[in-house]
This record gives sequence, structure tokens and C-alpha cells, in this order.
Amino acid sequence: MKPVFLASALLATVLTGAAIAQAGAPIKLANVAELSGGGATVGTNWKNGIDLAIEEINSKGGVLGRKLEVTHADSQSNPGVARAQVQKALDAEPYVLLGPGYSGSVKVTAPLAAEAGIAQIMGGEAAELTTAGNKFLFRTSFGQQSSMPKVAKYINDELKAKSVAIVWVNNDFGKGGRDSISKEFAKYNIKVAADLSTEAGQADFAADVSKIKAAAPDAVFVYVNEEESARILKELKRQGVTVPLVGETTLVGQKVVELAGDAANGARGHVGLTTDAPVELIKAFRDKFVKKYNYVPDHNGLKGWLAIYMIKATTEKMGKVDSKGFADALHGFTITAAKEPGILMDATFDANGDIDRQGFLVEIVEGKQVVKQVLPKLGN
Repeated sequence: MKPVFLASALLATVLTGAAIAQAGAPIKLANVAELSGGGATVGTNWKNGIDLAIEEINSKGGVLGRKLEVTHADSQSNPGVARAQVQKALDAEPYVLLGPGYSGSVKVTAPLAAEAGIAQIMGGEAAELTTAGNKFLFRTSFGQQSSMPKVAKYINDELKAKSVAIVWVNNDFGKGGRDSISKEFAKYNIKVAADLSTEAGQADFAADVSKIKAAAPDAVFVYVNEEESARILKELKRQGVTVPLVGETTLVGQKVVELAGDAANGARGHVGLTTDAPVELIKAFRDKFVKKYNYVPDHNGLKGWLAIYMIKATTEKMGKVDSKGFADALHGFTITAAKEPGILMDATFDANGDIDRQGFLVEIVEGKQVVKQVLPKLGN
């Protein structure tokens, strides 16, 4: 019996040691983002927000006493590459998958994460992403189905526009936005005077702006990616278009303002996140980011930061690191800034993974976002 007893004791010691090692092991996350290509601005801001949040959390003891670790992979702003990188990331069994930012890349990677049973916190805003019944997919910002009604209402109520030209980028992001805003315009009997499809990475918008001028709309709704937004704003100014220019976050983001210069002044948009928001916790985040990276982040930097604090709050709610239970714990969860300041504003995540929180209507004035209205959460 003595050898059996010794063997049992040795096994128990080994198992206990393994449990202790696991308890103190880092919590591993995987990020797949647009670190090069047309979405590099999006992915770099997202990555830096992630890294900054992890640095802060780890400096305070981590999550449930465990440090966070993240690996970064470049999707090259290409859905096919994103899919391959996500599969590789999932093979390493991360606790949570982060990214991508482009809706088209989220669309092709979400089934992989769902099949693996791993929660995916992403930056895509296309409406269709969270309507397919994927319980593992979560947003860090409003989807088009939440933002477009607010934009259309503003154009109708505040601008009194009867006709609008729509300029959109021909990808999943742009198509979703164009379809959503068109439905909202129809509710207000706002005529679509011009419906202009553009390409991702497009450099010359002279012909598109000429068509806008010929259509003579009361306002222009611009829904293209950040760098293209800057280019079309410059062309609109060059050709003397003076009607209101309205969009969403991609029209009035910090990077757009930097690239477009004076041409950005007057552009208006609904944004779910802005570092110019009159919220003290957001101002503090901006200061930390600028100190670390020496530039002012756009909304993607905020999204990356928030993704990490969503993970922290949800894990602490469960009281354990449980990748299979994570999605269920986040659905229906309201994270309050009072309890978790890193979330910046109270946020609720519904059964589809959509987010509800305050939003903002902004205008670019002398190169800066000025918040004109603070929009409340839709729910209580």
C-alpha cells in the first residue's frame, strides 16, 4: 500500500501545483485587426486602445489576480487574410477574440469564433452582423440599425431637408449604411436625389461631387471610410458645395479632421464615441492615450479600450475565467461607470450583442469636434 499512497500523494501534489499555476497564469486574448492596408488607421487605433487598457489593468493587479496578455495579428484590411488569421488565433484557444474592425472581415470570421464557442468583441458597425443569431458576437459601438434612425431624424427635424444625396462605399459597411439610411429617409418622405456608390481606397471624387452638384440636394449624407471621407470633403469644398454635409462617425473622426484640414469644418455627424465628449472619464482616457502615443485617438481607440474593460467586468461578474460562459454572462449585462470606471459610460448589452449607451451629435468647428447634443440611452 505504501507505493500506492506515495503515488497518490505525488499525483495530488502535481495536480495542485498545476491548478495553482493555472490560477496565476495570464489570461490570453487574441486580436486580429487592420494594421496595414486601407484600414490601418482603424486597426492601429483599436490596437493601441487595447494595449493601453491592458497596461492599466495589469498595473492594478490584473483580472481576478491574473494578468492579461494579448497577441496581435494583421488582417491587412483583407477579409480573406482576416479569416486565416482568426483561425490561427482560435487554434491557440484564447479566452476572447478581439476584432476585426471592418464589417466585411467580421462577417467572414464570426462563424469561426462561434463554432469554437469563443466570444468575439469587434468594431464592425454593419447592421447585419448582429441579426444572424450569433450569440458569441458583441459590438463596442452602435450598429447601423441604432445610429441611422438618429441621423435621419436630425436631417429631417433640424435641417428640414426634403432631398438628400447619398455617397457610400461599396463594401459591407457601406451597403449596410446605405440600405439603413434609405429606409429611414423613406419614413420622412425625404427624396434620395443621388445615390452614389464609391470604392474603398478611392482617390478621386471629382466626378461624384459633380453629380452631387447636378442633383442639387438639400443635404449630403456621406458614408465612406475615414481616409476617403477626408478626400471627398476636400473635393466638396473645392467644387463649392455649401449644403450641409452629414454622416456618422467615419465622417467626423479625428483622423478625418487631420487629413481634411479646413475642408472638414462644418461636417456633422452622429457618433457613439468621441474623445471630445463632455464626460470626465472620457477626457481622462484621452489624456492617458495622448501621453502614451503622442496623438489624439479616434473612436476606434475608444472601442479597443472598451473591449478590454468589457472583458474585465464580465469576468469579475462570473467570478472566474470561463470562456464558454463568457457570452451568456455578457448578454443582458449593464456595466456601470460607477462600478467599473474603465467602461467610461454606462453600457448595456442585449441578447444580440448590441450595445446601448449615450451617443452624441457633433459638428467640426475650427478643426475640432464640438458636441451639439447628448443623446440618451434608448433603454433604462
